[in-house]
Amino acid sequence: MNASYLELQGIRKTFGGSIVLDNVDLSIQEGELVTLLGPSGCGKSTLLRCIAGLTEPDGGRILLGRKDIASLPPRNREVGMVFQSYALFPNLTVYGNIEYGLKMRGVDKAERQRRCEELLALVDLEEKRGAYPQQLSGGQQQRVALARSLAVQPKVLLLDEPLSALDAKIRKNLRSEIRDIQKKLNMTTIFVTHDQEEALTLSDRICIMNNGHIVQDGTPETLYSRPRTEFVARFMGSYNVLTHAEAVRLFGDDIGRAESYALRPESVRLLAGFGEHGFSESVGGRIVEGTIDSVSVLGNVIRYSVMANGVRLTIDMLNDGRTFRTETSGAVRLALNPSQLLQLEKEGA
Repeated sequence: MNASYLELQGIRKTFGGSIVLDNVDLSIQEGELVTLLGPSGCGKSTLLRCIAGLTEPDGGRILLGRKDIASLPPRNREVGMVFQSYALFPNLTVYGNIEYGLKMRGVDKAERQRRCEELLALVDLEEKRGAYPQQLSGGQQQRVALARSLAVQPKVLLLDEPLSALDAKIRKNLRSEIRDIQKKLNMTTIFVTHDQEEALTLSDRICIMNNGHIVQDGTPETLYSRPRTEFVARFMGSYNVLTHAEAVRLFGDDIGRAESYALRPESVRLLAGFGEHGFSESVGGRIVEGTIDSVSVLGNVIRYSVMANGVRLTIDMLNDGRTFRTETSGAVRLALNPSQLLQLEKEGA
């Protein structure tokens, strides 16, 4: 592994006696897109502002290319930031907003023009160069904010929930554009969001934060398929989190000694009838009987709430037109695979 390009060491921050960041350590490689994911108030935006120099940490080091930038003013950190609110200048055109940072740095006119033209093409706003922010859609404004941050050629790009104010369709399109631009420029990027789907789609690596700590980090696949704690399991999706007693009622005694377990909703099968074959206890599976309490159609997924052996489970099945039932009640059989049951660690372990 190469030396970290950006490294945070023991970052601490308190506000009014409340600990917001508690000795946070994080190493990021050059060209990597890392997402800070977590609920509101977990410290992710504060950590981003500490990197940008907009919030002064109480302690710790921020190393960029092995240089400690924690004491430098924001303009000298070679860090670009895109805010949730866009923060565009309403009295400047698209071109003027992109050019602004270059002017402040004394870049000559010819070079400013060259960079602005490149960025207008990169974010596909060439035809909007003379428009003002109020004449643009939310997605267009966000692309201007992105281009303005990239204009000064930062070493690190920080994105603080940049898509949260947009509607779902625009958000999906724009996050794909952001990822394409990030890859094209090989831009080291930290993206803050509370949206799990956004994090899974965009990231090379995800750091899940809670109460001022990074509680687990890894690739999107690792975070989704192997959560370590109850908090991560609940936050990363619709995992069924079971107590030891609940897991025993469903899977039997031979499950280990963890206090809690996680079971993915798509790993449980609903059997269409008592004559269905292909899943039996002879291959390690278990069949239990249950009752459907409710059914929700979530686009390409049908979500069932089922009570089985006194345990309520969420079960997801692909909505492919062959799903066997959508009744809101009725007896059903569940096919469970013990290999899909994940033992969880205690919080803070």
